[in-house]
Amino acid sequence: MGKPTGFKEFPRQVVGYREVNDRLEDYAEIYAQAKVEHLKTQGSRCMDCGVPFCQSGSGCPVDNLIPEWNDLVFNDHWRDALDRLHKTNNFPEFTGRACPAPCEGSCVLGINELPVTIKNIENAIIDRGFKEGWVKADIPPARNGKKVAIVGSGPAGLAAAEQLNKTGYAVTVFERADRLGGLLMYGIPNMKLDKDGVVDRRINLLRESGIGFETNAEVGKNIDPQQLLADNDALLLATGATVPRDLPIPGRQLNGVHLAMDFLTAHTKSLLDSNLADGQYISAEGKRVIIIGGGDTGADCIATSVRHGCSAMINLELLDRPPQEREENNPWPEWPLIMRTDYGHDEAAEKFGADPRQFAVLSKGFIDDGSGNVTGLRVVDIAWTTRDDRMEMTEIDGTERVLEADLVLLAMGFLGPEATIAEALGVELDDYSNYRAEHGPFETSIPGVYAAGDCRRGQSLIVWGINEGRGAARAIDAFLSGSTTLPAPGIAQGG
Repeated sequence: MGKPTGFKEFPRQVVGYREVNDRLEDYAEIYAQAKVEHLKTQGSRCMDCGVPFCQSGSGCPVDNLIPEWNDLVFNDHWRDALDRLHKTNNFPEFTGRACPAPCEGSCVLGINELPVTIKNIENAIIDRGFKEGWVKADIPPARNGKKVAIVGSGPAGLAAAEQLNKTGYAVTVFERADRLGGLLMYGIPNMKLDKDGVVDRRINLLRESGIGFETNAEVGKNIDPQQLLADNDALLLATGATVPRDLPIPGRQLNGVHLAMDFLTAHTKSLLDSNLADGQYISAEGKRVIIIGGGDTGADCIATSVRHGCSAMINLELLDRPPQEREENNPWPEWPLIMRTDYGHDEAAEKFGADPRQFAVLSKGFIDDGSGNVTGLRVVDIAWTTRDDRMEMTEIDGTERVLEADLVLLAMGFLGPEATIAEALGVELDDYSNYRAEHGPFETSIPGVYAAGDCRRGQSLIVWGINEGRGAARAIDAFLSGSTTLPAPGIAQGG
């Protein structure tokens, strides 16, 4: 650790966002620039805790060497910090921006103080690495004559591609969209993850290193999965969990009711294609917006709608309002199930004068204006109770009401991968409709076909996608070469 008494001397101070009113004027990243001395001070709070839970167990899924690079930042050894960061994480610029930081939730300092600002420091290291020109393409010295096809260019697919490429495989990544990155490109708004300056920057390095990419290549439609398997020595499915959870209540078919990912994808594509000039997106301008779902996607929909110029904003959450601090049944080092306010909530509060969230609300039906357009949502408050270790909800009499709305976005998560590829290849699915493959081997029921990321484990985090992509690359290398020198895929809680 850099300073033995740092955790006692300095309070936690996160790197803030840009001022709300400033960032609402554009779609640029929300992050403010961190001063070096601030980062060194925050790095000094990392203490010699003996067992660094931040990088193992319930902490970082890729086993980031967090105490090491905190110490290196404190001592101004930024290049060494970058080397240690890249040792375990292929894409720290993605996790440093869009990861909820389970490492901070399990920081030992967090037992009785606020945890170290790990995420801020990680992001600063990689951003400095790019600024200084230290991050370069990793071109393999030789090729081994074997080919691997990867379906999906999200975090899992890209991580696997980089790992296999630097081992000497000829890797081609197939992406059905017109741009590369999967959820990194179209699932996360520019405000959280810049496309040109962050996503494309990394993909261009991967391309420079020798990885092949094909866009508008939808395996199962315009590319035959069986032929793809025949043309390659191994096939990795990293398609993501792209089947959304819908809301089958009366009025679902009305105009103005959309899936959140359709809203976000169309917005980002239009923004990148024409700076929204083509109008090929679902506009929230002047509309009363209701977003159903309280996760990251819901917050992204809030932020995007506010920038469009919506006239009102409500965010509904089915569960109760979380507590402000950990409860007894949620001890450290578990992920703290506490009330969190994201950037979109702050922005809506600034514009409309109050946090847009309403908790413990059940949606009952959409209201038709008589012409097939949504004009409201009928809801009721609910009470949650626990019975036989199961949560049960009860509608509260007298609370049913109609919330006015011109646009409703469904941000309730995802159920698993689409079935097209599994049906074409005969890949077995698990009970949750994911590709059946064990964490570690990552091999599906079809020899030579592997699965990693959300399509295998279910909807999860970017950092878990990187974990699984690295793990699948290791498994494929061992399968094709008989042994592997690639690192194991992080912590053993793969599931």
